[in-house]
Amino acid sequence: MNKLGMALGGVGTFLGAAVLGFVVLLAREARTAGHEVQALRGQVAELQAQLATGADQARTGHGRANVLTSFNPDVNLPRFKETAFVDPMASVIGDVQLGGGVYVAPFASLRGDEGQPIALGDETNVQDGVVLHALETESHGQPVANRTYEVNGRKYAVYVGKRVSLAHQSQVHGPARIDDDVFVGMQALVFKAWVGRGSVIEPGAKVIGVTVPPGRYVRAGTVLTDQKLADQLPEITEDYPFKGLNEAVVHVNTSFAESYGAAARPAPAEGEAGAAGGHGEVAAQTAPAEHH
Repeated sequence: MNKLGMALGGVGTFLGAAVLGFVVLLAREARTAGHEVQALRGQVAELQAQLATGADQARTGHGRANVLTSFNPDVNLPRFKETAFVDPMASVIGDVQLGGGVYVAPFASLRGDEGQPIALGDETNVQDGVVLHALETESHGQPVANRTYEVNGRKYAVYVGKRVSLAHQSQVHGPARIDDDVFVGMQALVFKAWVGRGSVIEPGAKVIGVTVPPGRYVRAGTVLTDQKLADQLPEITEDYPFKGLNEAVVHVNTSFAESYGAAARPAPAEGEAGAAGGHGEVAAQTAPAEHH
């Protein structure tokens, strides 16, 4: 009986030591886990701060320079009027000039890296998925013939006037000229063409190699490649269903340019309110566009 008691006592001592060791191990693991949790919390806080800073820096697009090629011997940065707004998910490259109040929506692509320059007038809007590009205007230091349109004494690979709406997924491929107050509909194409003032290119229409007289419209889905047919396009009258559409679209998008631009600009420091007149620069390399 004594031997049994001694044996049981030994087992109890062993179990007690094991339990104590396990408790100590748990306490050590808890302390380690606590330190790890604290470290993780610090990392999370740091990441949150970085994300907040990144969000502030990424509210507006900046554009970037083109590269040197045999058809482009100059490196140019886009030039924006300070009241233009380029969404950070848009791409603006090379010799591109944006006037005041221009709005460039997400996923638009303005590439002044082949045909140059590309210019957009005041209060024009470039909507989601729109592409502006141009055939090369220079090759080995020499201009390529018939690749530009002259406006007010200057030559442009793509010229887009004031208050023009380039609706979702439309394409303007230079050489091209679009005068003031034109509406280019969704998924329409303008290529090697001149669209006169106040005209409407309805959705899905293709205008290639012709001049559209002012105040005319091209019906949806039309493929227009014959100048004789272009000269016979119907005129926009008071009963035309899309009359006034462009004015409404311009109003919406100039409001976007203003409001997104205001949200993107940092708040003025105390005592500096109004110093910039509410029209600070929206990109580091902005400068007034030389646009007529």
